[in-house]
Amino acid sequence: MKSDLKKQLRARAHALSPVVITGQAGISPAVLNEIVQALDHHELIKVRINAEDRDQRREMSEYICAQTGAELIQSIGHIVTLYLKNPEKP
Repeated sequence: MKSDLKKQLRARAHALSPVVITGQAGISPAVLNEIVQALDHHELIKVRINAEDRDQRREMSEYICAQTGAELIQSIGHIVTLYLKNPEKP
């Protein structure tokens, strides 16, 4: 993804609130399903990852991207911004 597109997506995501919040149990199939549904509907979403360790948050965000096919746009603290183009939308 080009840096100018990422910059535009970060600007659009600034006003968004997290639509999915992970629990202490981590990333369950139900949580992944909610993320996929939110990406299908919105394309650009924020997810709050509730993990204390920075490395654990990074691993969880990489796992989400690998499982959903989404692109990691930004990660600040516990909040990650994900983007997945919906081919059905113009």
